[in-house]
Amino acid sequence: MQHAQDGSLHSLQGATMGTTWSLRLANPDYAPLAPVQALVQQTLDAVIAQMSNWDADSCLSRFNAADADSWHTLPPELAQVLDAALHWARACDGAYDPTVGALVSLWGFGPRAHPQAPHSGQAPAQADIDRAPQVCGHQRLQWQPQQRRLLQPGGLQLDLSGIAKGYAVDWVAERLRAAGWQHALLEIGGEIRAWGQKPGGQPWRVAVAGVAGAEPLVVPLGDGALASSGDHWHVFMQGGQRFSHSLDPRTCRPVAHALTSVTVYHRDCMHADALATVLTVLGPEDGWQFALHQQLAAVFHTHPDAGQPQGQRRMTPAWEQRFAGSMKR
Repeated sequence: MQHAQDGSLHSLQGATMGTTWSLRLANPDYAPLAPVQALVQQTLDAVIAQMSNWDADSCLSRFNAADADSWHTLPPELAQVLDAALHWARACDGAYDPTVGALVSLWGFGPRAHPQAPHSGQAPAQADIDRAPQVCGHQRLQWQPQQRRLLQPGGLQLDLSGIAKGYAVDWVAERLRAAGWQHALLEIGGEIRAWGQKPGGQPWRVAVAGVAGAEPLVVPLGDGALASSGDHWHVFMQGGQRFSHSLDPRTCRPVAHALTSVTVYHRDCMHADALATVLTVLGPEDGWQFALHQQLAAVFHTHPDAGQPQGQRRMTPAWEQRFAGSMKR
């Protein structure tokens, strides 16, 4: 635990889900921070116990390993995340799909001996890619949300990595607020949620990185969340071709378009996380149209090319309206 103090603004850090978390919170009474550290870590451990596909004993991993035609009652938190994931899978016609665990593993981005182990650097055989749809597809799930019951049809592998981290942010924030912490900025692996204000009444400001060479946007987050997705992380090269970890369930292949990152604002980090994945898979044009249709506050960044040597930044009307006059470039 680290205790960096600047007046009544205190900081905590830790590790979780193969990444890190950080918390900045207003603490005018200088209350002890050890209970805060414990609350955050306990909540994150509970997310892992339910939703991790790296932990063989998690609820999600047990479902993935279960016999065909077996029913499973999910804990409330996992049920909430799955329900949201299925909502967005239907809304985007499968560009995002929580049942792509087998596809993710096929491309070498799934659980390995260690979360930090390097990628093999090899693309799968075309025959294996062609067979992937047989063990994927949210339409294969029978989900009874009222009873929180889910049927394993056989061989289907859930992967909630595109939404669970955002939910973790929300759950930690909810528990901190219930414990009386009314002003804080929380970040887990790049997913961010703020509530209240900094000491002195100033808003929490967050930098939104874009393409190389461009100045980041700095926005006042207020009460809300930001989540980003893109091809900066978890990539490998083969035969001079760059393969991203962002997989399109409709083609069973990594995305291959000019979009390099998307950042989405939403009241809830869980939805921002899922939507950033949706827009990344859909790409710069279809993703843009989806964002307009859903009235999403989002900013798109594309790769540099001959016409745009620094890439392009494009903000939706909802983003412009949300942060009008308050962005620092």
